[in-house]
Amino acid sequence: MKDTSSDRTVVAAVADLVFGSRIRAAAEQAGIRCVFVRSGELLAEHAPAADLVLLDLETRWLDAPADIAALKADPVTARTPIVAFGPHVDEAALVAAREAGADRVLARSAFVRLLPELLRG
Repeated sequence: MKDTSSDRTVVAAVADLVFGSRIRAAAEQAGIRCVFVRSGELLAEHAPAADLVLLDLETRWLDAPADIAALKADPVTARTPIVAFGPHVDEAALVAAREAGADRVLARSAFVRLLPELLRG
């Protein structure tokens, strides 16, 4: 049986590089390629090849609700799962991501706990 895990790609937009290293390590452990983006334009460019998109709602250079809505409106990326995460105290950002169409919206603590499961998909 062919191992297809290495064929999977996660695109991530994260505010904190240290936190990004946790995502990268978990992806590597799962045998999944991880691409980090630093702009909405790069997110749109790399998302068509992604099996999963991870968006940190604290990423200030990203307009998460608009970027989520754009990905969900594009027929190429509409089915790509989007997981948005942020501080549990920023209820407005969590609600905005949910309303924009994110498939899962999680508090950062839940995201960290569920990361291996999310990557396995």
